[in-house]
Amino acid sequence: MNREQKRLMQRQGQVGADGTTTTRRTSVQDVQRRKSERTKPREFIKQIRDELRQVAWPTRPEVINYTTIVLFVLIFMTLLIFGLGAGFSKFVTFLFTK
Repeated sequence: MNREQKRLMQRQGQVGADGTTTTRRTSVQDVQRRKSERTKPREFIKQIRDELRQVAWPTRPEVINYTTIVLFVLIFMTLLIFGLGAGFSKFVTFLFTK
């Protein structure tokens, strides 16, 4: 193990300052504490609804505008890639026919 790995492991708490490895075991109390911290399904749904109320949803004209832009860019890029592919295939065919 080199110095960089040892320093990284010390920062993560896996190795003590003296270089001995520390093992982290989960106790029964840790498991019970984690279970008590869990959110109930009803509370989870309530929190989701509260968060979604805070979202800045786009207006209908904005959605139409963004959708139109995406469709035009999609069509343009499709035609560009198709055109480049057809052009290069014609060029390669021309090179190998002579």
